[in-house]
Amino acid sequence: MSETPKTKTWKNLGARFVTAVIFALVCFVPFYFGGAAWTIFVVILGARLLWEWVKMTDETSGWPALAIPLIALIVAITYQYSGHMPWVLPTICVAAILALIERQRREGEKLWAPFGVVYLVLPCVAMIALRGDGIGLADHGFKLLGFIIMIVIAADVGAYFGGSYFQGPKIAPKLSPKKTWSGLFSGVISGAIMATVLSYGLNMGPPTAALIAIPIVIISVFGDFLESAIKRRMDVKDASDILPGHGGLLDRLDSLVLVVLFTMILVHTPVLNGLI
Repeated sequence: MSETPKTKTWKNLGARFVTAVIFALVCFVPFYFGGAAWTIFVVILGARLLWEWVKMTDETSGWPALAIPLIALIVAITYQYSGHMPWVLPTICVAAILALIERQRREGEKLWAPFGVVYLVLPCVAMIALRGDGIGLADHGFKLLGFIIMIVIAADVGAYFGGSYFQGPKIAPKLSPKKTWSGLFSGVISGAIMATVLSYGLNMGPPTAALIAIPIVIISVFGDFLESAIKRRMDVKDASDILPGHGGLLDRLDSLVLVVLFTMILVHTPVLNGLI
């Protein structure tokens, strides 16, 4: 008996679910305590993300190709954690230039090296800044970053099941052949519902939360498409195989990378910073 498209899509659902639960449990403890615990955890995540990026975009790389962005990650996060935020962007820019210079020694596309520094280090800094030093469920940083993460997760789950069930026209089959318009709409609805439920723990009404969820979901989808386009350009399926059913850490967090940067802009916009 042949498998239907839905059966093929959902046949690794068990592995995906177990991996997602274990990963969430591993993340929760440092996320709960925030501060130094969360900072150290993000440095570890960031180091892994950078390793996957370098291996994916530069097959002939040596240790300097990873050392430059890794040092940039540590220095930038140290500046952020110690309250010297104005030094974060110059650090990342210098590291991007150094990464480009180092990449000139080898064949292949050069710009992926500096792009990776900015693309991954800046969101790591943003995740630490948004979480803050407070401890516990009632802390604003916990609720704020948790709000964003849960919207992205809800959108991802909604898009997965909605797209698999309804199927229909593809959004951009050349970039990501499995992404459908039905999945996007399902993701937006799921994200808006999650935002509405969580809004009662933040300084916003349900309609505002649902409205904010829409660009968050769209940006998360764009982040997913961006990584899909990069992987297609590099002719790789997954960034690595560390997460069964998902691929690499970069494959799992690609939707969140751009969202945390959007949130940082949102909370620092004078007109909007009182909403969340």
